[in-house]
Amino acid sequence: MKVSDILRLKGNTLYTVTPGEPLAQAVQTMAERDIGSLIVMEYGDLVGMLTFREINQVLARNGGSVGTMLVRTAMDDAPVTCTLETDMDEVRRMMLGCHARYMPVMENRMLMGVISFYDVAKAVVDSQNFENKLLKAYIRDWPEEKSQPSDQAG
Repeated sequence: MKVSDILRLKGNTLYTVTPGEPLAQAVQTMAERDIGSLIVMEYGDLVGMLTFREINQVLARNGGSVGTMLVRTAMDDAPVTCTLETDMDEVRRMMLGCHARYMPVMENRMLMGVISFYDVAKAVVDSQNFENKLLKAYIRDWPEEKSQPSDQAG
């Protein structure tokens, strides 16, 4: 299974902000949309990722307030990315290795979508359920062996 398979099922709705936007506005967008990440774009290029992890770090450093901070001060400016052709096993390794819950999907410098750890886990479970159903159907339709005559000749 590849990243393109997940995006095909999930869709590719993207929510973006610019680095110069107020962090409070980005937090408001995330809350209203019930999303855990925003892609940070500038002049058509991916320049960062803002997730609840970065926001929590800002809140912890600033006594629970984002104040007048801008997105650029909180964003991850080097998010790990994948392509449409990246295999799901590789995505899992990358996400686990970097503790990334969200990953931008890039194709030739063009943002194609974002996948979350939830999307990856759901795809794995769905794939395993499908394989499980196929195996059960195969076992249920298992051809019965015909009884072989005994070699016990008198």
